[in-house]
Amino acid sequence: MSRVVLEGLEFHARHGVFETEAVLGSRFIVDAELAYDFAGLPDDLAAAVNYAAVYEVIRQEVTENRVQLIEVLTDRIARRVLREQPKLKRVTVRVHKPFAPIPGVFRDVFAELTLEQA
Repeated sequence: MSRVVLEGLEFHARHGVFETEAVLGSRFIVDAELAYDFAGLPDDLAAAVNYAAVYEVIRQEVTENRVQLIEVLTDRIARRVLREQPKLKRVTVRVHKPFAPIPGVFRDVFAELTLEQA
């Protein structure tokens, strides 16, 4: 299976359980792996998965809606991308919250979901 990867899409958003997260917001980073067979694909955007459209779906879901859990945000993004890009066979979405409000030293916290077309 071939794939196109959108990696490191960064947005400021207000997701989280705590009121300060809703008020101040934080940085969220999204990766999306778009799996479909593009071997022998004609050189025509209409025959491909439009990753600019995928970016816009991700931007809208991250910046225009608020959820408490990154797991829910990850699910919403993956389902919408799969629904709006019927050429996709599978999508994997990771939502990173590198400044999650947890005590201790850590590099990253992320939720990941892989969904396939039915």
